[in-house]
Amino acid sequence: MLRRTALHILPFGTVWVLSLVFAINACAEIGIDRDFSGRVNIESRWFPQAGAFSGQGAYAIGFFVEPKLYFADAKGRSLTLSPFFRYDNADSRRTHVDLREAYLLLFGEIGNSEWELRVGIDQVFWGVAESQHLVDIVNQIDLVEHPNGETKLGQPMVQVTYSSGWGIVAFFVLPYHRARTFPGQSGRLRLPLVVGDEDVEYESEAHLDFAARYSQSFGVVDVGLSVFNGTNREPFLMPGADRSGAPILVQHYDQIRQFGLDVQITVGSWLFKLEAIQRAGARNLLGREEDYVASVFGGEYTFYSVFDSAVDLSVLGEWNYDGRGRNATPSRSPNTLENDFFFATRLAFNDVQSTEIVASFLGDAGRSTRALSVKLDRRIYDRLSLDIEAIHLLSIDQADIHYDTRRDSFVDLSLIYNF
Repeated sequence: MLRRTALHILPFGTVWVLSLVFAINACAEIGIDRDFSGRVNIESRWFPQAGAFSGQGAYAIGFFVEPKLYFADAKGRSLTLSPFFRYDNADSRRTHVDLREAYLLLFGEIGNSEWELRVGIDQVFWGVAESQHLVDIVNQIDLVEHPNGETKLGQPMVQVTYSSGWGIVAFFVLPYHRARTFPGQSGRLRLPLVVGDEDVEYESEAHLDFAARYSQSFGVVDVGLSVFNGTNREPFLMPGADRSGAPILVQHYDQIRQFGLDVQITVGSWLFKLEAIQRAGARNLLGREEDYVASVFGGEYTFYSVFDSAVDLSVLGEWNYDGRGRNATPSRSPNTLENDFFFATRLAFNDVQSTEIVASFLGDAGRSTRALSVKLDRRIYDRLSLDIEAIHLLSIDQADIHYDTRRDSFVDLSLIYNF
């Protein structure tokens, strides 16, 4: 086993920031176009039930700041910098800094085709499903942000994209691996044992990963084919001890190879979605290496202008499958999504305030785990918006590895200022 100390801030992040500071000064001197934007989020999270472990509070208050600097020359070549800082009063692990984006973008033409080169730190999103993105593997999950696993850490990369009439091909060289973030001792939505964040184990010391994706539209069908070879983004959690001898869960990352497929078919008001992967080299819940296939399939239908109003109503359903069954590892809290159904409705009011309400239900077909979520997004003023989210864990099966999160239903209130 190879062990390496995990850092929340990239070891070369400071070098990037200093380099970009010099670049900013140079841009100002030669008149390059500049843009400064971003958002500030003041957040309060309330847990109605007492925590399962000592030290867990009922309230968490904090904020995050995510500015973005953008520079472009007369030829369109650009430089983007987007740091991230969050403060949380309840969990020291949730207080963290990251460099979400810091990359140079170059592009050009080859005949009737176009090429694009990104060098630096960036975020890549793959997938079409709602309940989870199986094929999405380039970036690491920033799990302390939200249990849905949608927020990502910045990933160092070199990305080359070639676009032509026969499709878009993107190649990625990923020279550094980010360990996943997990809640700390006093954090909610954590496992019975705290997941260590100081020492992380790897199957291989070589962290040079490769990925590629081909995408194309064939009429009403959008298809994506992807491949990834390198260090897994999902850790296997194994019993261990921290430097003081206290029991913890140690993150171990295996070398894997993954082939992915994502398809979306648009037929009138219908959307049909499929994501599927075949992964080799990863460990299952018992710690044994097991090749497996996983998929998520579903559909979405939208009723436009309900009752001759401006409101659109969308209903959707998805089924998640994992070939490892009960030995599937949990990709997120509180479920393993090995045989689960997801249902949701979305109300888009299409008003000046961009009001939207989404209600969803996630249930395990073979276990008693059930979760309900309701979210409201609404702009209050031109730059100020309100997000309210409630997640209620209706029941957590005792056989589920996340059984001790059964008390961690919460209500989240966020005020977001965009500038």
